[in-house]
Amino acid sequence: MADANADLLTTHVERIAPNELQIRRAFRAKPQTVFNAMTNPELLKRWWAPCSLGVILHSAEADVRVGGRYRYVFGKAGEPTMAFNGRYLEVEPGARVVYTQVFEPMPQAGEGIITSVYAAHPLGTLFTQNERFPSKEVLDGVLASGMERGMRETLDQLAELVPTL
Repeated sequence: MADANADLLTTHVERIAPNELQIRRAFRAKPQTVFNAMTNPELLKRWWAPCSLGVILHSAEADVRVGGRYRYVFGKAGEPTMAFNGRYLEVEPGARVVYTQVFEPMPQAGEGIITSVYAAHPLGTLFTQNERFPSKEVLDGVLASGMERGMRETLDQLAELVPTL
Protein backbone atom coordinates (compact mmCIF):
# COMPACT_ATOMS: atom_id res chain seq x y z
CA MET A 1 0.00 0.00 0.00
CA ALA A 2 2.86 2.41 0.69
CA ASP A 3 4.03 2.07 -2.92
CA ALA A 4 0.51 2.73 -4.21
CA ASN A 5 0.30 5.85 -2.05
CA ALA A 6 3.72 7.07 -3.20
CA ASP A 7 2.65 6.52 -6.81
CA LEU A 8 -0.27 8.89 -6.21
CA LEU A 9 2.22 11.72 -5.59
CA THR A 10 2.70 11.92 -9.35
CA THR A 11 0.06 13.04 -11.82
CA HIS A 12 -1.89 10.32 -13.61
CA VAL A 13 -3.74 11.20 -16.80
CA GLU A 14 -6.10 8.72 -18.44
CA ARG A 15 -8.49 9.05 -21.33
CA ILE A 16 -11.65 7.50 -19.91
CA ALA A 17 -13.91 8.23 -22.89
CA PRO A 18 -13.31 9.49 -26.43
CA ASN A 19 -13.95 13.07 -25.22
CA GLU A 20 -12.97 12.82 -21.53
CA LEU A 21 -9.78 12.85 -19.48
CA GLN A 22 -9.33 11.94 -15.86
CA ILE A 23 -6.47 13.42 -13.84
CA ARG A 24 -5.55 12.00 -10.42
CA ARG A 25 -2.94 13.08 -7.93
CA ALA A 26 -2.43 13.16 -4.18
CA PHE A 27 -1.26 16.26 -2.34
CA ARG A 28 0.29 16.51 1.12
CA ALA A 29 -2.29 18.97 2.41
CA LYS A 30 -5.89 18.93 3.60
CA PRO A 31 -8.69 19.01 1.02
CA GLN A 32 -9.72 22.55 1.99
CA THR A 33 -6.13 23.76 1.49
CA VAL A 34 -5.88 22.21 -1.99
CA PHE A 35 -9.34 23.55 -2.89
CA ASN A 36 -8.32 27.04 -1.77
CA ALA A 37 -5.08 26.90 -3.77
CA MET A 38 -7.07 25.91 -6.87
CA THR A 39 -9.75 28.58 -6.53
CA ASN A 40 -8.16 31.62 -4.83
CA PRO A 41 -6.76 34.05 -7.44
CA GLU A 42 -3.80 35.12 -5.29
CA LEU A 43 -2.79 31.48 -4.72
CA LEU A 44 -3.39 30.56 -8.38
CA LYS A 45 -0.80 33.15 -9.39
CA ARG A 46 1.79 31.20 -7.37
CA TRP A 47 1.48 27.88 -9.25
CA TRP A 48 -0.98 27.80 -12.17
CA ALA A 49 1.31 28.47 -15.19
CA PRO A 50 4.20 26.16 -16.25
CA CYS A 51 7.31 28.11 -15.19
CA SER A 52 9.77 26.10 -17.29
CA LEU A 53 7.94 27.20 -20.44
CA GLY A 54 8.15 30.87 -19.44
CA VAL A 55 4.39 31.11 -19.02
CA ILE A 56 2.93 33.34 -16.32
CA LEU A 57 -0.57 33.91 -15.02
CA HIS A 58 -1.06 37.63 -15.67
CA SER A 59 -4.42 37.85 -13.92
CA ALA A 60 -6.96 35.61 -12.29
CA GLU A 61 -10.51 36.44 -11.33
CA ALA A 62 -12.80 33.94 -9.61
CA ASP A 63 -16.22 34.34 -8.04
CA VAL A 64 -16.39 30.81 -6.62
CA ARG A 65 -20.11 30.28 -6.12
CA VAL A 66 -22.84 28.66 -8.18
CA GLY A 67 -23.42 31.01 -11.10
CA GLY A 68 -20.17 32.86 -10.44
CA ARG A 69 -17.60 33.30 -13.19
CA TYR A 70 -13.83 33.03 -13.52
CA ARG A 71 -11.23 34.19 -16.02
CA TYR A 72 -7.49 33.39 -16.13
CA VAL A 73 -5.24 35.41 -18.46
CA PHE A 74 -1.85 33.88 -19.18
CA GLY A 75 1.05 33.84 -21.61
CA LYS A 76 4.74 34.49 -22.08
CA ALA A 77 6.20 37.92 -21.37
CA GLY A 78 6.13 40.12 -24.46
CA GLU A 79 3.71 37.85 -26.35
CA PRO A 80 -0.05 38.14 -26.82
CA THR A 81 -2.03 36.77 -23.88
CA MET A 82 -4.59 33.99 -23.91
CA ALA A 83 -7.41 33.26 -21.49
CA PHE A 84 -9.75 30.62 -20.14
CA ASN A 85 -13.12 31.57 -18.73
CA GLY A 86 -16.25 29.90 -17.51
CA ARG A 87 -18.91 29.70 -14.85
CA TYR A 88 -19.31 27.62 -11.72
CA LEU A 89 -22.13 25.06 -11.87
CA GLU A 90 -21.59 23.37 -8.48
CA VAL A 91 -19.46 24.43 -5.53
CA GLU A 92 -18.94 22.43 -2.35
CA PRO A 93 -15.96 24.18 -0.65
CA GLY A 94 -13.15 21.80 0.15
CA ALA A 95 -14.86 18.86 -1.54
CA ARG A 96 -16.06 19.44 -5.12
CA VAL A 97 -16.41 22.03 -7.85
CA VAL A 98 -17.95 21.73 -11.32
CA TYR A 99 -17.37 24.47 -13.87
CA THR A 100 -17.43 25.22 -17.56
CA GLN A 101 -14.30 26.08 -19.51
CA VAL A 102 -13.85 28.02 -22.74
CA PHE A 103 -10.45 28.67 -24.31
CA GLU A 104 -11.00 32.22 -25.55
CA PRO A 105 -8.71 32.04 -28.62
CA MET A 106 -10.82 29.12 -29.90
CA PRO A 107 -14.44 29.65 -28.82
CA GLN A 108 -15.58 27.49 -31.75
CA ALA A 109 -14.13 24.47 -29.90
CA GLY A 110 -17.03 24.80 -27.47
CA GLU A 111 -17.37 24.55 -23.75
CA GLY A 112 -15.77 21.87 -21.61
CA ILE A 113 -17.16 20.68 -18.30
CA ILE A 114 -14.62 20.20 -15.51
CA THR A 115 -15.45 18.25 -12.33
CA SER A 116 -12.87 18.45 -9.54
CA VAL A 117 -13.13 16.34 -6.37
CA TYR A 118 -10.98 16.82 -3.28
CA ALA A 119 -11.13 13.71 -1.05
CA ALA A 120 -9.42 13.14 2.28
CA HIS A 121 -6.66 10.55 1.88
CA PRO A 122 -3.85 9.18 4.11
CA LEU A 123 -1.41 11.39 2.17
CA GLY A 124 -3.65 14.44 2.63
CA THR A 125 -5.89 14.92 -0.42
CA LEU A 126 -6.68 12.74 -3.39
CA PHE A 127 -7.56 15.13 -6.21
CA THR A 128 -9.55 13.70 -9.12
CA GLN A 129 -10.52 15.88 -12.05
CA ASN A 130 -12.64 14.81 -15.00
CA GLU A 131 -12.45 17.04 -18.07
CA ARG A 132 -15.24 16.43 -20.58
CA PHE A 133 -14.80 18.13 -23.94
CA PRO A 134 -17.46 18.75 -26.61
CA SER A 135 -16.00 16.05 -28.89
CA LYS A 136 -13.18 13.57 -29.39
CA GLU A 137 -11.65 15.97 -31.92
CA VAL A 138 -11.53 18.82 -29.41
CA LEU A 139 -9.82 16.58 -26.84
CA ASP A 140 -7.38 15.38 -29.52
CA GLY A 141 -6.52 19.03 -30.21
CA VAL A 142 -6.09 19.80 -26.52
CA LEU A 143 -3.68 16.89 -26.11
CA ALA A 144 -1.79 17.83 -29.29
CA SER A 145 -1.29 21.35 -27.88
CA GLY A 146 0.98 20.07 -25.10
CA MET A 147 -1.64 20.57 -22.39
CA GLU A 148 -0.62 17.39 -20.57
CA ARG A 149 3.00 18.47 -20.11
CA GLY A 150 1.99 21.90 -18.86
CA MET A 151 -0.66 20.47 -16.54
CA ARG A 152 1.80 17.97 -15.04
CA GLU A 153 4.28 20.77 -14.35
CA THR A 154 1.68 23.04 -12.81
CA LEU A 155 0.41 20.26 -10.54
CA ASP A 156 4.04 19.64 -9.47
CA GLN A 157 4.24 23.35 -8.64
CA LEU A 158 0.99 23.09 -6.68
CA ALA A 159 2.35 20.07 -4.79
CA GLU A 160 5.31 22.19 -3.67
CA LEU A 161 3.06 25.05 -2.57
CA VAL A 162 0.22 23.42 -0.62
CA PRO A 163 2.25 21.99 2.28
CA THR A 164 3.44 25.55 3.01
CA LEU A 165 -0.06 27.04 3.26
